[in-house]
Amino acid sequence: MKSFPSCRLMLCLLAGMLAACDQPVERPAAPRPVVVASASGGVGATPFLYPGEVRSRYEVDLAFRVGGKLVERRVNPGDTVRQGQVLARLDPADIALAEKSAVAQLAAAEADQALARTELERAQALLAQKFVSASVVDARRTQLEAATARVAQARAARSQAENQLGYATLTASRDGVVTAVPVEAGQVLAAGQLAVRIADPASREVLIWIPEGRTAGLRIGQPALVRAWNAPGRDYRGSLRELAASADATTRTYAARVRIEDADAALGLGASAGAGFLQAATGGGVEVPLSAVQRGEGNAGQVWVLDADNRVQARAVSVVAWRDERAVIGSGLAPGERVVSVGAHALTAGEVVRPVDEQAPVVLDATR
Repeated sequence: MKSFPSCRLMLCLLAGMLAACDQPVERPAAPRPVVVASASGGVGATPFLYPGEVRSRYEVDLAFRVGGKLVERRVNPGDTVRQGQVLARLDPADIALAEKSAVAQLAAAEADQALARTELERAQALLAQKFVSASVVDARRTQLEAATARVAQARAARSQAENQLGYATLTASRDGVVTAVPVEAGQVLAAGQLAVRIADPASREVLIWIPEGRTAGLRIGQPALVRAWNAPGRDYRGSLRELAASADATTRTYAARVRIEDADAALGLGASAGAGFLQAATGGGVEVPLSAVQRGEGNAGQVWVLDADNRVQARAVSVVAWRDERAVIGSGLAPGERVVSVGAHALTAGEVVRPVDEQAPVVLDATR
C-alpha cells in the first residue's frame, strides 16, 4: 500500500499538468500589412492628366448667308459629307421674287438708257443745223450718262439677287463628318445662324484647360500623353500645338490643344479624354506617391524603405518638387526601391511587414 505523501505528490503533479493545459498558447503576431510602391526613375513618366474633349483641328460652322424658313435638312450628326454636297435648303419664294424685281429694274434702266442715247443723237443733229443751243446737247449727254449708271446699278442688283437665290442652298465647304445640326425643318433662321458643323476626322486633338499656375514652362511642341476614358489601358503620343495667350474670363484657365499623333477609333470626335505633359528628368530624381513622404527630423523628408526581408527602416530624403499625386525625390532614394505608401504612420524601425503592391487588384476575403 502506497504511503500518503506519495499520493499527495501524484495529485500535485496531476493538478499542475491540468493547469498548464488551461493556459493559452502565445502565437507570434502576424506581420502588419502595408501598401508599398516602387520608386520610379525618369520624372514625368506619369504626368497629371487634364480632362478634355477630343476635337478636330479643322471645324467649320456653316450658316445660310440669308435669312428664311428652313424647308429641308438632308444631314444628321455623324454623317460623312463631301465638298459641294447639299446639306439644307431655305424656302426660295421671297428670294426668287427679289430676283425677278431686280431683273425688271434692269430692263427699265436699259430702256431709259436707250431713250437717252436717242435724245442725245437728235440734239446733236439739231445743233449741227443751228436749231438748238449747245447747252441742250450737254443736258442730253448728262441724261445718257445718268441712265448708263442706273443700268450698271441695276445689273449689280440683279447679280446680288441671283447670288442670294443660290444662298438659299447650303453646301459643304469641305469633306468631313457632321458633328452638330442644331436646326430643324420649319424653323425660321437668321442670316449667319449656325446650321451645320463639319469637322475633319483625320486631324484629331484634345482640347484641355490648364490653370494659371501650371502654364509656366509649357512650350509649343512639348511631348504629351493622351488617354481616352473608354480605353484607360492605352496611351497615345501627342504634342502641345496651341496654348491660349489669355485666360478665360470666367474660369481663369488657359485653353490648350494637344495634337494626337496615333489616334484610333477609341478617340472619336467628342469623346472624353485626358492629356498631360511629360517633363524632362532632373538630376537623377525619382518619383514616389505623396503619401509615402513623411516629416522627419528637422522638417526633412522621410520615407520607410523595405529591404529584401520585408523589414522596414526610416530613411531621410530630400524632396525637390511636389506634384499633384507624386513627390520628386532628389537624393536618398534609388529607382526601384520599395517604399511604404499607406500604413507608414504605425511602423517601427526593423519591423517585418506584409507588403501589398499598390497596383494589385482588390481581393475580398470570403472567409470573414
